[in-house]
Amino acid sequence: MTKKTALLLGATGLVGSELLPLLLEDPRYEKVTCLTRKALPMLAHSKKLVEEVLPFKDFKQPYVGAEEAFAADHIYVCLGTTIKKAGSQKAFRHIDFDLVYQAALLAKQQGAKSFVWVSSVGADARSSNFYLQVKGQLEDAILQIPDLDASAIQPSLLLGDRKESRPTEKLGIVLGGLVAPLMIGPLEKYRPIEAARVAKQMIGMQRF
Repeated sequence: MTKKTALLLGATGLVGSELLPLLLEDPRYEKVTCLTRKALPMLAHSKKLVEEVLPFKDFKQPYVGAEEAFAADHIYVCLGTTIKKAGSQKAFRHIDFDLVYQAALLAKQQGAKSFVWVSSVGADARSSNFYLQVKGQLEDAILQIPDLDASAIQPSLLLGDRKESRPTEKLGIVLGGLVAPLMIGPLEKYRPIEAARVAKQMIGMQRF
């Protein structure tokens, strides 16, 4: 089997930091490129790894100079934030919609074989919840790009060691843990899920 190349966006986030070592350890990949805003920890370095640091300041053209990286066989996008951390709904949309959508367009233009990104359970363009509305609008927009093999993974509340403090999410994790045993059948998708498990599922969504 011919070895593949991968591109990862969001390698320093909760899911991305779990996904990167899996990609580097996977013998099916010969090269893994990461586009990041800041240099990766030394622990992440590998002969397979190609690292490009971008400022991501221009949301209309965030990947200038790195377009060729999107010609990878498999593209993984783990970009995402919260409205509180972003500072406004507009800034949140720039990160969770614009950066991901522009990546999908480049994937199409550069001939990437497949595109997998992190969305959210409950994503719906018609939702009254702004967060879920943006996630849903992004899903609709990407899945309408012709001739792009794209798939969204829709995790519930993510479990794992975050670098920043998110009190609201911590409360949700505690409450989620209490009611998780009751979430069966159609409700099972709302159970909190380990970021490491999401990362493994993303690789499983790719075609080798």
